[in-house]
Amino acid sequence: MKSISCRVALLVCLATGWAAAQTNTVLTMEAFVRRAAQADSEFEAILIEELKLQYRETLALPARDIVLSVAQDYQAFLSQDRSAGATSVQLSRLFPSTGTALSAAYAASPAFRSDETTSELSLTLSQPIARNAFGRSTRLLQRIVGIEVEVARHQIVEAYEDYLAGIMIAYHGWYEAYENLAVAHSSYEANLKLLNNIKERQNQQVARPIDVNKIELQVLAKQERVVELEEAYRDRLHTIQRVVRHTGPDDLRPQALTAPEIEPAFDPAFQAFTDNSRTFAMLRLLEQKSALAVDREADDLLPSIALMVGYDVQGDDYGLAHNDDKLWLGVRLDWPFPDHIARAEHEVAKIDLKRAELRRVNTRYRLQEDARNLFYQLQREKDLMALTRKKIALAKAVLTDETENYSYGRVTLNDYISAVNVLDNNRFSEILHEARYQKLATDWLRLTDRLITRPQIQ
Repeated sequence: MKSISCRVALLVCLATGWAAAQTNTVLTMEAFVRRAAQADSEFEAILIEELKLQYRETLALPARDIVLSVAQDYQAFLSQDRSAGATSVQLSRLFPSTGTALSAAYAASPAFRSDETTSELSLTLSQPIARNAFGRSTRLLQRIVGIEVEVARHQIVEAYEDYLAGIMIAYHGWYEAYENLAVAHSSYEANLKLLNNIKERQNQQVARPIDVNKIELQVLAKQERVVELEEAYRDRLHTIQRVVRHTGPDDLRPQALTAPEIEPAFDPAFQAFTDNSRTFAMLRLLEQKSALAVDREADDLLPSIALMVGYDVQGDDYGLAHNDDKLWLGVRLDWPFPDHIARAEHEVAKIDLKRAELRRVNTRYRLQEDARNLFYQLQREKDLMALTRKKIALAKAVLTDETENYSYGRVTLNDYISAVNVLDNNRFSEILHEARYQKLATDWLRLTDRLITRPQIQ
C-alpha cells in the first residue's frame, strides 16, 4: 500500500510541474524566428558572405588604377672614368571598358660617348582592335561577374532558407513533443481518478483486487509514458533554447500552429514555380553565364592587334633643351600559332554551355518528381488528419458509453481500459499527423522558394 501511495505522490508531483509549465513564457513561431536571426551566429555566418560580393567585380576585372613607376640608377662608365645618375618616371592607366591603354613617360640619362645628359618625353596610346576589341572581352567578363554575383546572392538566400527550414522544423518538433506530453498528462490524470474510484468500489466490496491491480498497471504504464515524453520534451526545449540563446530562469513553451494552405492542384503550382522561382532563375543565369563564356573564349581566338599612337620628344639636359619631336602611328600584332590553349579553352566553354543546358532540363525533371511526391505526401497527411479526427470523435463516444456500461456492470474492466487506450492512441496519432503535415508544408515552401524572400531577410 505504501508503494502505491509513493507512486501516486510522484504522479501528483509530475502533474503539479506540468501545471506550472503552463505559466511559462509563450514563444510564438514568429518570435522564435526573429530571436534566432538576432542571436544565432549561424544566421550571421550565412549573411556575412554577402559582404564579399561588393568586391567581386573589382577583383575580377583588370585594374583601373593609375600606375606610377619611378626608377633611379647610378651608372659608371669604366673606360671614361666618369659616373652619373639616370632617372625615369612613368604614369600609365588602363581603361578596361574600352581596352585603351595610355602612358606618359619621362627619362633622363647620361649619354654614352659624352658628358652630356639626354632626356626624353613620350606619350603613347594603345587600342586593341581584334582580341578584346575596344574592351569587348572585358565587358563580357563584367557581365559574367555580374551574373556570378546575382547567383551568389540567390545562393545566400537559399542557404538562409535551408537554415530557416531547419529551425522551423525544430519548432514543429518541439510543439509535437509539447502536445504529446499534454496528452500523456491528461491520460494519467484520468487513469489516476479511475484508480481512486476503483479503490472506493473495492472498499464497498464492488470491485475485486484484480481490478485494482489492472488499473494500477494502467497508471504505471501512463506514468512511464509521461516520464519518457517529459525527457523528449526537454531535449526539444534545450534545442530551442540554444537556437535563441535563451539563458533566463523561465522556461519557454510553444504556441499552437495554424496549418498553412497548400495549392489544391500540383501542375499549376509547379508551373508557377518554374516561371518565378529563385531556383530556376539561378539555372537560367548559369546558362547565360556559360553562353557568355563561350563568346569570351571565342574572342581569345583572335590575334592580339593594337593600334599604337605616340608622341616623342628628345632633347639635351633634364629640360629637353634643343629638342626634336615626332608623332608616330603603328600596329602591333601578337598571334601564337596554332594557339592550342585558346582553342582548347573555347571547346571546354562550349561543353560547359551544353552541360548547363542539360543541368537545367535534368534539374527540372528531378524537382518535378520531388515536388510531386511531396505534394501527395501533404495530401495524404491532410486526409489522415481528417480520418483521425473522426476516429477521435467516435472513440470519445465509445468511451462515454463504456464508462456508463462499466458503472452498471454491463462490460468488463478490460473493455473499459481498451476504450481508454483507443482514445489515447488516436489523440497521439492526431498530433503525429499534424506535426508531419507542418513539417512537410515547411519543406514544400522551401522547395518552391517561398519560405523566405530577400526583403524578409533584410
